[in-house]
Amino acid sequence: MISGFFGDEDALFFEIELIASDGLELPIDAMFDTGFSAFLAINNQDLDALGWTYIKQQAMFTARGEAEFRLYLGQVRIDGQDFNIPVHVGEELTEVLLGRQWLQTKQLLVNMQAGILTLG
Repeated sequence: MISGFFGDEDALFFEIELIASDGLELPIDAMFDTGFSAFLAINNQDLDALGWTYIKQQAMFTARGEAEFRLYLGQVRIDGQDFNIPVHVGEELTEVLLGRQWLQTKQLLVNMQAGILTLG
């Protein structure tokens, strides 16, 4: 189980690691977005250093309307466990996003009054 923190406007953040194809581990703060239906989304510019394998194009509906994303096979580490997952890569993403697919295997606990935020 990992503890997160509350950001601006009570955004939900967790520290995870993106693992590049050469094994380089990049710790980042990712925002949990319950409106995002997949596992992970990153900006195009964040992809360059990772060397992940391209899978295909995919259209998705976002808050701004329909958008095209490129899917890559990426590796992330959450709470010491490595996962190989499809990663959505697009433009104009200001944060790395964790999506609600994680809720298939992990429990999200949010108690703002007590300052508790965990994923595990």
